[in-house]
Amino acid sequence: MQNKKKNKNEFDLPLLLTPGQDIAGYAGRHIGRAVLFCITAFSVIAVLLILFFVMKQAWPFIASGKWTEFLSSDQWYPQAEDAEFGALAIVTGSFYVTLIAMLIASPIGLLSAVFLSDMAPFRLRQIVKPVIEILAAIPSVAYGFFAVLVLAPWLQDHFGFSTGTNALNAGIILAVMALPTIISVAEDALSSIGRDIREASYGLGATRAETMMKVVLPAAHSGIIAAFILGVMRAVGETMVVWMASGNANQFPSPWWDVSSSVRTMTATIAGEMGETPEGSEHRFALFALGVLLLIFTMLLNLLSEIFTSSFKRTMGGKR
Repeated sequence: MQNKKKNKNEFDLPLLLTPGQDIAGYAGRHIGRAVLFCITAFSVIAVLLILFFVMKQAWPFIASGKWTEFLSSDQWYPQAEDAEFGALAIVTGSFYVTLIAMLIASPIGLLSAVFLSDMAPFRLRQIVKPVIEILAAIPSVAYGFFAVLVLAPWLQDHFGFSTGTNALNAGIILAVMALPTIISVAEDALSSIGRDIREASYGLGATRAETMMKVVLPAAHSGIIAAFILGVMRAVGETMVVWMASGNANQFPSPWWDVSSSVRTMTATIAGEMGETPEGSEHRFALFALGVLLLIFTMLLNLLSEIFTSSFKRTMGGKR
């Protein structure tokens, strides 16, 4: 009865609108569109304002022409009488711990995604995947305490390292933090490959392993690469964990494969020194220049991620 009454009311609407109703509908449609556009543009404007603010604060250092020293020297002595701002060791430290994290997280994340998408029973997948995603909700300071109080002593006791707060410690924790992103995105990419493609491969006599290695993984490679890039962005932008676990030593690992060396990263340097620098000092401008470098790197990674994601969507015919 209610449906009949509702349908009757809909048919009671006039087929021809009055000029007032027509104008009100026109105005409402455009006002609604403008409101939604403003809401959508808010995040874009916020990002642009952040970029403008960081660039404005870094500009005095950029205009001073010290970029060559900044990018080629490892002498970071901002408090010295003749201050030096060589950030090469700091930038290298960021890439070093990120590389360690990705060497650990990439194979684990990909194999976990393969298991969840093609091997795990549906009920187990419904339990395991949310648990993995909970890792992303743990505060980074909690990871930092675990790195300092548990992992650092363990590394010293079992590997004989002189200090447990080093590049390996930070890399392991960053890998754990990047895993939820890598597993979730890669699993989505693998699951979106249709079952018909897998069944066609099985129909041609391929085994499950051959189907995965020669059909599914190549078809989903763009989505998997995007997952890895998002994992890199998660690792390189992390602050608290590397501040607590990397040792904060402004040096190159020597030899370069010595993962037990303490290093310092861009994010930890900015977080550790920004609060102690006076307004308008060259030290403060140099820290914002580090921020500009970090922003450029993360934006390039984001661009690459978008390119691979778009490529994957085109491969799948826009189905995602």
